[in-house]
Amino acid sequence: MNTANRLASVQEYYFSRKLREVRGLLAAGKPIINMGIGSPDLAPDPAVTQAMIAATAAEKAHQYQSYQGVPELREAMATFYQQQFGVSVHPEDEVLPLMGSKEGIMHVSMAFLNPGDGVLIPDPGYPTYASVSHLVSARLIPYRLRSENGWLPNIQELEAQDLSGVKLMWLSYPHMPTGAVASLAALTDLVAFAKKHDILLVNDNPYSFILNEKPVSILSVAGAAGHVLELNSLSKTFNMAGWRVGMLLGAAPLIHAVLKVKSNMDSGMFYPVQMGAVAALASGPSWFQSLHTVYEKRRALVYELAGLLNCTYDPKAVGLFVWAALPDGAPDAEEFIDKLLYEKDIFITPGTIFGVGGTGYIRFSLCVSEDQIQKAIDRIKA
Repeated sequence: MNTANRLASVQEYYFSRKLREVRGLLAAGKPIINMGIGSPDLAPDPAVTQAMIAATAAEKAHQYQSYQGVPELREAMATFYQQQFGVSVHPEDEVLPLMGSKEGIMHVSMAFLNPGDGVLIPDPGYPTYASVSHLVSARLIPYRLRSENGWLPNIQELEAQDLSGVKLMWLSYPHMPTGAVASLAALTDLVAFAKKHDILLVNDNPYSFILNEKPVSILSVAGAAGHVLELNSLSKTFNMAGWRVGMLLGAAPLIHAVLKVKSNMDSGMFYPVQMGAVAALASGPSWFQSLHTVYEKRRALVYELAGLLNCTYDPKAVGLFVWAALPDGAPDAEEFIDKLLYEKDIFITPGTIFGVGGTGYIRFSLCVSEDQIQKAIDRIKA
């Protein structure tokens, strides 16, 4: 049976393919230390799992749920944004719970992009923005992010392009994979650019609370309503990656457009998962401090590991990863990481999977215990 033409424009997700290779090495007895993927190895707060378990006994807990999520979850998401970002959103029609923010990328693209519409894609950036844009037959327009500009978009370069037909622009701040942050002033300039050219600006914001002292939402920008959406997720902030809970926030007409797509794609999130998410979103400052303490210790060890590999990094970067530049004269990133994988049994991510702008870089995940990172250090020293 011939597959659809759209599959010719995308490849199997890198981590799907590469982790299969890593699992094969593990099955063969290799003691692989996986520092490649950002899947938190820590557990959610016990109150979260307790709330989820308790909710399994609720009446109608196992039936289909609302496409918009239960009111308690939307209220919790709105309260979370008010408390953490100072952003007010109406829980009834400006918040849409998602089964992970990754599905939101697809839903937003299907809601706003016609075949041939232009999409501004960050390079380096999360590969899903490009693959989803291909799947909906949009026209990809990569925009380069550079270290000398703090990994922020160069608006002058963007203005110099032909922006006719551009409908949507993807952002991700704090930035994945580099860990760069965008100030409110920088986000304000980007909103002004988007409004000038009638472009929908979508910020993907799942890393705000990992080693970041000043979380910022693009919804804080005055006048952003109607031109901006923001994705967020409980995966990293609350160690709930496998629960698949995300959210989309923005003006009601934009949210309603995405709901039209979503309501035809699923039948609502499992009720106990939603109630666990409500408990997570109510977490106090001690939860965020506990995450900070763990990841700060891990990051210090990863810095040591990067130094042993003669790689350089930005100590001001935030998030769940360490983005490091390879030393001069090093082989390309994929050859570099394969050498580590097969000679030292250490798996890290090549920067090239995030675009041309990732050439010459590698990415370490902090989702590895201190003990495992120390073992990696010892292997490099040996």
